[in-house]
Amino acid sequence: MDYLLVALVSAAIAGLTLFSGFGLGTVLLPVFVLFFPIDIAIGMTAIVHLLNNIFKAILLGKHANLSVVRRFGIPAIAAAFVGAWVLIQFLHLPAIANYTVGDKEFLVEPVKLAIGILMILFAVIEISPTLRNLSFDEKYLPLGGVLSGFFGGLSGNQGAFRSAFLLRSNLSKESFIATGVVIACLVDVSRLIIYSSRFKVAVQEGNLLLLAVAVVSAFLGVLLGNRLLIKITMPTIRTMVGILLFAIAVGLISGLI
Repeated sequence: MDYLLVALVSAAIAGLTLFSGFGLGTVLLPVFVLFFPIDIAIGMTAIVHLLNNIFKAILLGKHANLSVVRRFGIPAIAAAFVGAWVLIQFLHLPAIANYTVGDKEFLVEPVKLAIGILMILFAVIEISPTLRNLSFDEKYLPLGGVLSGFFGGLSGNQGAFRSAFLLRSNLSKESFIATGVVIACLVDVSRLIIYSSRFKVAVQEGNLLLLAVAVVSAFLGVLLGNRLLIKITMPTIRTMVGILLFAIAVGLISGLI
């Protein structure tokens, strides 16, 4: 059942995100969090996200605007290292609170609290049309790179900030997609370098097979999305994503997950 759920989510969301506004990692992370510790879930999501974006870059990369990639991507790379490093530091902090329900004890851990708060932030962005359509002038591209890279390294949620800053860069539809994909690859490589210390745990106890299922399913989803060649608008799905993020965030913050 676990494999089927991850496969379906990976394929469906990867196909939809080829042309939509929210990212594979935004939806896949909450699914992985249900099965794995938060740091392993973020690392596994990053691997799927990177391989999926490399695949999309092969299909669409020729349309990328290299000037925008440099102005946005270089600050994003540096900030992603910082964000990923901050995540690793959170893992070493002791629980800040605990409580008992019946015979079971629940811990409120700093890393889950931080990620939960960020997930609530991105849930609000997904649900709110005003925030979702927010954009910034092209001169702020380096700032966008810093924000997208840092939060990408910390929680994997980089797409919302990236889209907000690229929308005003006078890019065609194809260039917007391809430029975002290339930048996402740069951020993913940066954070995976920091996450690598956790990968030994990630491949134990069958995790590697589940990861492979997610990767292959995401590839199939991208192929299907590329064949559709249309922009998919999904207000209902966005709302569902926001609700899912909020629910998982509450579970992380409260120690239930």
